[in-house]
Amino acid sequence: MIQLIRGFKDILPGEVELWQHIEKTAAGLFEQFGFQEIRLPIMEHTELFARSIGQDTDIVEKEMYTFPDRKGALVTLRPEATASVVRSYIQHKMYATDPVQKLYTIGPMFRRERPQKGRYRQFYQINAEVFGIDSPLIDAQLIFMLSALFTRLSILDTSVHINSLGCPACRPDFKKALSLFLADVKEKLCPDCIRRHGQNPLRVLDCKVPSCRESIVGAPSLGDFLCDHCRRHFATVTRSLEGLDVPFVIDGKLVRGLDYYSRTTFEVRTEALGAQNAVAGGGRYDGLVKALGGPDIPGIGFAIGFDRLTEVTGLKGKDFVKKPDVFVAALGEKSMALALEWVCALGLEGLVVEMGAGEKSLKSQMKRADRLGARHVLIVGEKELAEKTAILRNMATKVQSALPMDHIVKNVIENINSAHP
Repeated sequence: MIQLIRGFKDILPGEVELWQHIEKTAAGLFEQFGFQEIRLPIMEHTELFARSIGQDTDIVEKEMYTFPDRKGALVTLRPEATASVVRSYIQHKMYATDPVQKLYTIGPMFRRERPQKGRYRQFYQINAEVFGIDSPLIDAQLIFMLSALFTRLSILDTSVHINSLGCPACRPDFKKALSLFLADVKEKLCPDCIRRHGQNPLRVLDCKVPSCRESIVGAPSLGDFLCDHCRRHFATVTRSLEGLDVPFVIDGKLVRGLDYYSRTTFEVRTEALGAQNAVAGGGRYDGLVKALGGPDIPGIGFAIGFDRLTEVTGLKGKDFVKKPDVFVAALGEKSMALALEWVCALGLEGLVVEMGAGEKSLKSQMKRADRLGARHVLIVGEKELAEKTAILRNMATKVQSALPMDHIVKNVIENINSAHP
């Protein structure tokens, strides 16, 4: 028997309905805030991610699914969506019409990392990105929107962590101070962090290895090195969040794992996931559009881990499974042929309809209707054919009504509407 590739998963009926509800809820909320959907390819030129995420990040060095195409060009299954959204924004010159663009996308990403609870090699993300707005008010609005989504999805045990990563003017001094600090605790760091210390010391702050977390407790805080502009920007973000009644924690160790972030960065965490407690995160990437060949336009966005979201929501897939409005139980060949016509006609009228699939007895068909949770059963057999009526049974009240076969679709709909006004 051929089984799934390790790190991949099937999303089965019963679970799919929950995913659809989350997608619909997210899309509805985002569109209320002026976002439009963008759909992107899952494969890009490898250079896009190497230039945007950072050549020396774990994602680019270890985790990407990269391979040469038939002409030898390197292509990669996308490990994240922001770089692809930026590429599309530049390629299609969206900024020419209006530099301010609010875009969202939902879809699969791919990283070859160690599979664990809530983390897969094909995983799904919900992304929202804003271009062309430098104001810190949009930072606060994005965090507010993210918090509102979790509330709508009955995810209440969350905390918002925020930080400022500074800008190219103030970050070098912090990097220098951090590098000097890390040199003194180098022997306590994991091999990855020893390498990061020389390449990008900020990424040591993002390490989840317990010994590294302990070693950096007394590390310099980026907040102490912010320039006046970054300090004012961050102060406006925090003041705005307070005005919006969004609780938050200022976390000086929060840096995020990708090189393109600057100034405001944030994560939403939940205790329901254990050590891997981040369910969403994002921040500003003001220099990324320019770095990828576009104009100097600011950007900010976030990504939500869809797989993790389904684990922490209080909602259940079974609550969103559509139950049949009508189950047609037919006995005999003539009745079955008639039932097929009725099922198709009722379906076109917007009802959820099922019919007996080969069960010979009425009892077995009624059992199946009950198992599916059908609200009504339409019964037709030789007796009903002779009388030119069909029996509509309300499965909740057990009341049965004889309906003329003439205009049966109209009669069924009227009867159902009168029973459920």
